[in-house]
Amino acid sequence: MRPLSLTMVAFGPFAGKQVIDFETLGKNPLFLINGPTGAGKTTILDAICFALYGKTTGDEREGSQMRCDLAADNLLTEVSFKFELGEQHFHIRRVPEQQRAKKNGDGFTTQKSEAQLYKLEADGTEVPLVAAKVSDATAKIEEFTGLDVDQFRQVMVLPQGKFRELLMADSKEREKIFSQLFQTHIYRKIEERLKQQAAGIRKDVEAMRNRRDGIFQGADVASEQALVDEHTQLQPQLVAAEELKAESEQQVLACNQKLDKALQQQADLNKLNQLKAVSAELLSQQPHIEQQQQTLQLAKRAQLLHPLHQSVNARQAEFAQSKSALIAKQQQEQQTAKALADSETNVSQLPVIEGQILAAQQQLKQRQDLIPQLTEIDGLVAKLAQKEQAMQHSEQQGKGLKQQAEALSEQKRAAQNQLDGLKAQAAPLLSLQQQLNDTKQHLSIYQQWQSLNNEIANNLTKLQQAKRNGAELNQQHQALKITSDTLQFKWHSGQAAILAAKLNPGDACPVCGSLEHPNLASSHETPPTDEAREQAQNAEAEAFAKLNQARNDYRLLQQNVSNLEQRANELQLQLADVAKISFEELSANLAQISQQFNDAEKAQQQQAEQESQLVNMQQQEQTLTQQLEQVREQYAGLKEQMASDKGQLQQLKANLPDDITSAEELNQEAVRLKQSIEAEQSKLQNLRTEHANAQQNHAAVKEALKAAQQTQVTAEQLFEQAQAEFNTQLHQSQFVDLPAYEAALLDSASQTQLELVIKDFEQRKISNQANIEQLDAQLADIELLDVDKLSQDKAEISAKATLVLDQWQKLSARVQQLAQTQHQLTELNTQAKQLESQYAVVGTLSDIANGQTGNKISLQRFVLSVLLDDVLLAASQRLQLMSKGRYRLLRKEDRAKGNKASGLELEVEDAYTAKVRAVATLSGGESFMAALSMALGLSDVVQAYAGGIRLDTLFIDEGFGSLDQDSLELAIRTLMDLQSAGRMVGVISHVTEMKEQIGSRIDLKKTAMGSEINIVLP
Repeated sequence: MRPLSLTMVAFGPFAGKQVIDFETLGKNPLFLINGPTGAGKTTILDAICFALYGKTTGDEREGSQMRCDLAADNLLTEVSFKFELGEQHFHIRRVPEQQRAKKNGDGFTTQKSEAQLYKLEADGTEVPLVAAKVSDATAKIEEFTGLDVDQFRQVMVLPQGKFRELLMADSKEREKIFSQLFQTHIYRKIEERLKQQAAGIRKDVEAMRNRRDGIFQGADVASEQALVDEHTQLQPQLVAAEELKAESEQQVLACNQKLDKALQQQADLNKLNQLKAVSAELLSQQPHIEQQQQTLQLAKRAQLLHPLHQSVNARQAEFAQSKSALIAKQQQEQQTAKALADSETNVSQLPVIEGQILAAQQQLKQRQDLIPQLTEIDGLVAKLAQKEQAMQHSEQQGKGLKQQAEALSEQKRAAQNQLDGLKAQAAPLLSLQQQLNDTKQHLSIYQQWQSLNNEIANNLTKLQQAKRNGAELNQQHQALKITSDTLQFKWHSGQAAILAAKLNPGDACPVCGSLEHPNLASSHETPPTDEAREQAQNAEAEAFAKLNQARNDYRLLQQNVSNLEQRANELQLQLADVAKISFEELSANLAQISQQFNDAEKAQQQQAEQESQLVNMQQQEQTLTQQLEQVREQYAGLKEQMASDKGQLQQLKANLPDDITSAEELNQEAVRLKQSIEAEQSKLQNLRTEHANAQQNHAAVKEALKAAQQTQVTAEQLFEQAQAEFNTQLHQSQFVDLPAYEAALLDSASQTQLELVIKDFEQRKISNQANIEQLDAQLADIELLDVDKLSQDKAEISAKATLVLDQWQKLSARVQQLAQTQHQLTELNTQAKQLESQYAVVGTLSDIANGQTGNKISLQRFVLSVLLDDVLLAASQRLQLMSKGRYRLLRKEDRAKGNKASGLELEVEDAYTAKVRAVATLSGGESFMAALSMALGLSDVVQAYAGGIRLDTLFIDEGFGSLDQDSLELAIRTLMDLQSAGRMVGVISHVTEMKEQIGSRIDLKKTAMGSEINIVLP
């Protein structure tokens, strides 16, 4: 993660808006955050941490406590941070919870905390990722950076007074940090998965044991051997029981067959006795059947006289009916005579009713004459109500039109002010067009110039590298030259010693010719061979050739840099003062001018629209004025008409009777009179109709009475004739009198029933006799069996068979249970072996992976210990440099006491004492150097492993004041090396030497109105 810019508003000691553009400090800057105590140096780190995670670096203050007391009430406290993650750029904005001034009215309201996160595209557009929810923004940051707030504080920020925390963290805390940085969660998942699998196998084993115990308990055996023994013992018993069972079943079958035969014989005898009893019963019924046959014959004779007897009964009924009808007509004649007399009495009252109707009609006419006058009064009342409502409507309409006119006038004034503003905004359109063209041209030249500068920087880097390569090649050449010269010298010395050894006193020296040899050459070493000398000379010559080639390459690079600088200077002259600003600022200026030009162009368009709106408003104002005048005239006319109508109404009411006040009352009175007249007229008509009906009814009944008298005489004659004919036929028949005939008479159903009974009796008699003869033939000459004895024998044999069957069932069920149990145990034993085999692998792996064996180190902690060794190796290189070779960081390999996590604790090796001791024994300055080395080593290793987490930036808050001069210089040199390796390093310090050696600074000025920020470049 690399910061790009930080904007703070009313945050900490900063009362207004302060912006830090980190890109102006360079690509990989080493910069100092400098300022007096309380100016806000640490607040810059707090702002970065708060923007990312909503918490400060020290976590001692909440975001809601970071508002500046000097800030204006209408200024919202917020932090915006733009940063780079790999190739992607992001922008996050956070607003803490705070009290802010209300937008409308006085007082304050609570501003809730919020956060927005955007992804910055290459063209500068912002793509929203989180709209407002604080927790969502924090979760996204943790996802992108791979760090939570605590891990961010420990690996990217060394907060004031807390740099020892990273150094002093225990194994558990360091495991949490490192697992996130190196993405080793997969090993933790492996531990958990193995642990779960092992626990699952143990659970299965326990369940299997419980199941095995349950099987033994269910089978009522103590062990598997006891089960086998019992099964072996029961097998012969089961065979014997099966034989007894088969024998007893045969005995029961034979006994059942004999008993069935005896029972059948007994059933046949019983049936024969029953048939003989039925035969006797039928014989006793014979007289009754003969009597029924005689009754049937008499009924058939009586049936011949039945039609004549029915005719007599019909004529008798008609005669009785005619007598009843005559009596009814006589009674009806009496009733109609009485009704006629009553009707004549009512008709005498008709003149009185006619007089009442005439009086009511006269009163109705008087009331109806008043209707037009009352209708006119009601019309005037309705008109007055309508006009009063119309006056109220006109009054309200006038008020509404007046308000519309006032509002339109206010809108007109606002539109005129807006038009004036648009004219002022559109005025610089032409000049902005020229500025826009100039800025685009400058930006194009600037890009070319910047490209050349980048190329120059790359070539300068190559030049420095070539210089370093040349120095290294020169050193190599000098070393090889010394080696070659040394070998040459040793060879010559060896040759001199050889010559000296051959010289005798008085012999001339072959080199100088001297006869005296006061100091003969000697050598205790074997002179080098010619081959060794030749190899050394060749190596020196090859190194010298490489050195010359490097010098030529260096000169070519110098010439290339010179040419590029000349072209860059030409472009810089074209840019003039524009070259003093950054490309981002120039781009921002272009964007700003483009925006201003667009705003001016838009204002020009809006100006024409606004002028058109003003013309429309003036027309609307005239229309409203005309409408308001019309409403006022209408109101005055209505008021005058109401006064005239009220006078006319009073005059009409004066001519009315006192008991009539309205047309409605008069109408009700008229309706009542009409209803009364109609009722009397209806009564009159009903009386007349009733009298006429009474006369007609009486005359009709008298005629009907005469007809009824004649009908009775005729019916009596017909009855007497039918009676005489029936008596004649009855005397000629065999019946003595009418009762004898009636006694013999039967209906058709009864006759049919008698015929069926007689026929059924005859059939039963024949069938019963045939069955008796058949059974007599079957039972002749057979020996009868004793049913009681056979039943007793069956009971005894069945009882014995039941005992045998019960014994066999018990033995069979037990043997089957034991066999099934044996099968279940065999399956369980197979499964148990499989589980034991699985647990031998999985359980062992789980114990090892979860740190249950050996040094009690889990799989993830073992992996992290290897990674920690790499971190400590990189950290120790820097710590040895800063401590002048004294200290080296080591991982503590001894197991911790008890169950405490171990494997990731740190120790320090002291070269001065040759002892290893705890890191807690380091002094304040030594602890700072160790923590700084640890942070830098961690940054190197994390990025080297490319685990998705980039630690491109490090902020250090204080700690340098605890170092002596030499250690401080070494620490600064380490930070510079870190900068050269592509890191951004920000340092907060009061130490004067830091300010002298670090050229890039963020200076903070503390004032009574709040702190201010200024970026100082070398």
